[in-house]
Amino acid sequence: MENKDKYYSLLKENNGQLNEIDLGEKIGLNENETRKIIAQLLSEHKLEYVENKFCNYSIMKTSKRKNNNR
Repeated sequence: MENKDKYYSLLKENNGQLNEIDLGEKIGLNENETRKIIAQLLSEHKLEYVENKFCNYSIMKTSKRKNNNR
């Protein structure tokens, strides 16, 4: 999963400048490998589909949950 971690950190830094496939190619991934990594990150709720300049995926923002048990 080294490629997944590299891709995720590169996506954070990318800020929508490159599309998701070109971003994968930047680290030596082909289109199929990139799509598999995107699917994994989507299933882990680390990415969301949002049009962001050239890239269609964005890092999920973590929200702080309230503790309603007080």
